[in-house]
Order: sequence, then structure tokens, then C-alpha cells
Amino acid sequence: MGVVILDGTTVRSFVENEVEFNKSVDSRFNALDLNSDGVLSKSELRKAFESFRLLESHFGVDVVTQPQELTQLYDAIFDKFDCDHSGTVDLEEFRVEMKNIMLAIADGLGSSPIQMVLEDDDGQSFLKKAVDLEASKFAEAM
Repeated sequence: MGVVILDGTTVRSFVENEVEFNKSVDSRFNALDLNSDGVLSKSELRKAFESFRLLESHFGVDVVTQPQELTQLYDAIFDKFDCDHSGTVDLEEFRVEMKNIMLAIADGLGSSPIQMVLEDDDGQSFLKKAVDLEASKFAEAM
């Protein structure tokens, strides 16, 4: 676990750096594509979101969410990613939706810096990558 300081500008700069952003998103996509068929199935994307434990904990305390409620949520998330309604999510659809999510996070953060505790997940966190990119720019300027 690590503490980082970031704001919306940090996140927006990461998204606007197309090379770094796409590299990160592509890496995540490939890790999620368990059968290496070039698309994400509903179950592959669901496994990814289940690992985030978005609904299963509240300030570190586990809460019970009904399985059908979780299924509805994950189906809705999949539908949002599956822009062409093909039943799978390709890399470009994944990139577009991840960009939308990150820009929404940037808008939500605004311009006031905040401290965040991020799980140590081997550098997989897009927010951590955004902070690292900003730090590398700062280091280069020195």
C-alpha cells in the first residue's frame, strides 16, 4: 500500500498521453483476456470487476450483496463496455470506456490535490501510473 497525492490534472495528463495510457490499458486488457482470443467475454470482465471488490466491502468491512444484484451490476457494466453490442469487448471498446472512466475520475477530483491510499498491485493501478508519469516529468525537469 502506498500514499499518493493527485488531482484531476494528474489523471487528465495521464489520459492525454496517448502512448502511456494505451500501453497501460492494452496491458490490462491482455491480462484480462484469459483465453487470449483478442476480446473480453462477459465472464472475463466480470472476474476483473469482482477482483476490485467494489460492492463487497465498505470501509474495509465486508457487506453482503445479493448475487442477483451483483449479476445485474456486472451485466450493466459489460453492456457499457460492449459499445457495438457484439457480446464481447474488443480492445478499442475497452480503451474508449477506460478513457471515459478516467476522465470522469479526473472531473470528480477537480483541481484540489488529495491524498489517496492505493493498494500495491504490481503497478496495475491506472491512478498509480498517472502519479508515476507526473513524477517522472517532474524528475526530468530537475
